[in-house]
Amino acid sequence: MTDSRLPAAYLRPGTSSFADFVSDQAPDLLPGRRAVPQGNAGDLAPHGTTIVGATFAGGVVLAGDRRATMGNIIAQRDIEKVFPADELSAVGIAGTAGLAIEMVRLFQTELEHYEKIEGTTLSFDGKANRLAALIRGNLGMAMQGLAVVPLFAGYDLQAGRGRLFSYDVTGGRYEEHGFHSVGSGSLFARGALKKLYREDLSEADCVMAVVQALYDAADDDSATGGPDVARRIFPVIQVITAEGGRRLSDAEVAEVADRMIAGRMSAPDGPRAELPGVSTSSTTERP
Repeated sequence: MTDSRLPAAYLRPGTSSFADFVSDQAPDLLPGRRAVPQGNAGDLAPHGTTIVGATFAGGVVLAGDRRATMGNIIAQRDIEKVFPADELSAVGIAGTAGLAIEMVRLFQTELEHYEKIEGTTLSFDGKANRLAALIRGNLGMAMQGLAVVPLFAGYDLQAGRGRLFSYDVTGGRYEEHGFHSVGSGSLFARGALKKLYREDLSEADCVMAVVQALYDAADDDSATGGPDVARRIFPVIQVITAEGGRRLSDAEVAEVADRMIAGRMSAPDGPRAELPGVSTSSTTERP
């Protein structure tokens, strides 16, 4: 006896991919299948900007600024761009904000659906591949200026370390080592992390390094928002270790940002790296 309230497709054993099921049964619900006017529509929608990720000895940190822009206008000052995907991974979004948030929700459901159907979680590489497929499905939108380019981070239990993956608009995925950044301020953020990053960073030092990088990105990129001390709006930071992921509280991030800004009062361009053959005093003094 069948349940007349549900179509037969919902009652048959099927694929472990929720996105494939939706593509077969209700393709118009997928973000990349919606019709948009011809031409470049990118300037009509708010965009998320800079996402930074870095690994440390016990895991990985993923952080995002809070600004969304629409052309030369600040569309939102406190948007959230970093989301947990499951217990051991997270996604930071850059690009068209509305589509990116829908894609993250679909990805979260994709991972949960797989776990319920298969009775086990996807491997970390499997998660990265599933996200790549969702991005590939948005290629038509990307060609009209509505691109989504996330940064995927998490802890790989099999490898015993934190890992980072970046993507292009065609769904190509690339493993990044140490640190990476995406979005309009990514060049400046990566430049800052080149001077600050070490493989033996502690969790606290890694968090400080990504906050420093976001601050430097905001210093040179108008679309990236730095810590807003007047409104007390600070970056969203997700820390993922073998024990799972957790979002740092606003109070924790505020304390890190306040310490960082206090240091910038005497060193506006940030801390200088210690260079071989150069004394410590000469690297910290500024004219």
